[in-house]
This record gives sequence, structure tokens and C-alpha cells, in this order.
Amino acid sequence: MESAQSIKSRLKSIKNIGQITKAMELVAATKMRKSQEVALASRAYAYTALDILARISLQETDLPKLLQKRKERRKSAFVLLTSDKGLAGSFNNSVIRLFEKYIKEQNININDENYSFIAVGKKAMAHFQNKGIKIKEKFIRVEDFTTPEQTNPISDFISKGYLEKEWDEVILFSTYFKSALKQEVLARKIFPIEMSSIKKIIEEIIPKTGRFANLIKEGGISLRAEKVDEYLIEPSPKLALEALADHLVKMQFYHLILETNASEHAARRLAMQNASDNAKELSDSLNLLYNKSRQANITKEITEIVSSIESLNN
Repeated sequence: MESAQSIKSRLKSIKNIGQITKAMELVAATKMRKSQEVALASRAYAYTALDILARISLQETDLPKLLQKRKERRKSAFVLLTSDKGLAGSFNNSVIRLFEKYIKEQNININDENYSFIAVGKKAMAHFQNKGIKIKEKFIRVEDFTTPEQTNPISDFISKGYLEKEWDEVILFSTYFKSALKQEVLARKIFPIEMSSIKKIIEEIIPKTGRFANLIKEGGISLRAEKVDEYLIEPSPKLALEALADHLVKMQFYHLILETNASEHAARRLAMQNASDNAKELSDSLNLLYNKSRQANITKEITEIVSSIESLNN
């Protein structure tokens, strides 16, 4: 049996680790609640923004370049959105697995120059480097509580590449926040902007229950496939639509980052909770083992004393 001193040393280490993971759990829970509040509060705006994108993308003339359809789609860009930090359970691995599955199912050659790979987050960068995938551009994830100004460089780079025809379509892999206990990984087509892809995104991010669940029923989002009515736009429809399209694309990326932030903190909180629970279980087991070892030593010492007394009496 392991010595009592060794068990006591292990027990002390486990208790220290448990205290650390418990503190990290509380920090992650605080960040999760704030990120969740921001993400949920932004959904109504994101839904409306996507709905407007769907409406104006149905126009056949004078569409902004960001919304113009392309006959050929030869070049693609893949955006992998992960976190910068670890200790978040399966959060990053889930996104990476979906990306790898997509690459395999679509028979995509990672060395083909028609494919560009964009990393958002240190974990995405590390995965691309480990796989020998050439990174077109990399972005360090923004802070825990994001502002649109912090996500604009990402959306600007991707939009610019689309406008300059570096890629004809953009697929983004990220995590969607459903609840504190459940997050889903999704592959979303960001460009080209089409009614079908926008409708799919809206249906994916509309909650089934709870807050914002009745947006479609109450008329907040139309999801209609018919053409929109004509509007009088000043100073000109072209300038207004160009500014609107650029703004809405930026807001779409901003909302995706918010969803990822909330998902990351929720996953980290759950991971730290599991680690704290495991530390407590292991601590209880070591306590029992320590008591058994200590009792065995006491019994051994009593036996030796009794044996010594008997030897002297004889």
C-alpha cells in the first residue's frame, strides 16, 4: 500500500487543483452570463438584418456588388472560427471535427490554389499549421466582450476578397449558442448571399423555445421568397444599398462572434465544473485511502508493541 505521507501529498495537490478549477468555473460562469445576455440581445437585430439582406438580394437590378450573383463558383474560402484559449472541453475540437468532415465529404484538396483557408483564433491557426494547410490570413480572437469595431477587420477582409474575386463563396465553421448546457457547431455559407442560405441561417439560430422563439410567428422575420415592394430611397438606391449591404454583412459577422463567445464561456464553465467534481471525487477517494493507510500503520505499530511486550514477558 502507498505510504500515508505520499497519499497526503497527493491529496493536498488535488485539493489545490480543485480550488483552482472552482475559481475558473465561477469566472467562466460570470463571463458566460454576460456574453449570453449580449448574444441574446443582439439576435433580434441579427434576425432583422438577415431578413433585410434576404429582401434586397431578390432585386434583379442595381444590386450592390456584395449581393450580386455569380454564374461560376470556382474558388472557395473556408473560415475556421475557434477560441484563443484552451480548457474549454470539446468546444474547439467540435468545430475542427466538423471542418475536417466537410473537407473529406467534399473531396477538397487542401493544396489546391482555388481554396483559401482563414483562421480566426489561435486554436484554428494551430490546427491549420499541424495539418500543413497554408493560411491565407489569420486573426487573433477578439476579447471576451466584443464590439463591432473589433470584428470589422475580419468581415472587411472576407468581403474584400469576395469583391476582388479571390473567392466566389465563403463557408464559415463556428459554434452556435443554444443554452448553457448545449452548443451546436454549424457550417454556414456567408457568400454568396442567397435567399436559401439566409433562410437556413435564420432557421438555425431561431430558438425553439424561450426568448425570441416567436419572432417568425409574430412577423419579426418574414422569410418570404417573393420580391419586395418598391421604395423611395435617398440620396439614391445604389448608394443606400451599398452602404446597407456592407453594414449588414459586418453585423452578421459580429453576431457570429457573439454566439461563439457565449458558447466558449459556456463550454469552459461546464468543463471546469466537471473538473471540480472529478477533483472532489478523487479527493474523497484519497481521503479514504489515506485513512486506511493511517489505520494500517497504527495497527502495525500496536501489533509490534504487543509482540515486544510478549517477548519480554517470555
